[in-house]
Amino acid sequence: MGDLRLEELSAKTIVAANGLTLRPGQEQFVTPVSYSAADAYLNPTTTWARVVLDGDEVVGFIRGNFDPDHERPEFRSCIWRINVDATKQGRGVGRFAVRELAQEARSRGFETVSVIWETGEEGPGEFFRRLGFEEVGETEYGEKIGSLPV
Repeated sequence: MGDLRLEELSAKTIVAANGLTLRPGQEQFVTPVSYSAADAYLNPTTTWARVVLDGDEVVGFIRGNFDPDHERPEFRSCIWRINVDATKQGRGVGRFAVRELAQEARSRGFETVSVIWETGEEGPGEFFRRLGFEEVGETEYGEKIGSLPV
């Protein structure tokens, strides 16, 4: 990968972000039930959405939420969604995006970043564990909650 950088999601990049492909079997892990259920209650002013660019090519997307007053601790400083194009997976794009989100969390005064994932063979659990997330609980839907000190 060349020089990766983040850019705010915009009208210019949203089509490319929506066109990111997944590896076969990953579709079922894109949005855990907990996020789908809570999405309507998120404050749009607390959302942090960025595309990952390699040169001018959109190769990934990450959306975080930073809301110190959210009633659920796992949603106060969290990765809401991450997607790396299937052809770019395994090349450091996801690691870069998570590291940048963690830096943003730290700059906002948070001490941890949370993420929720569904378990399964093609699921993202191993990716998050490799980045240092530790499982700290489960949601009411049986999904794993991971936490990363920042």
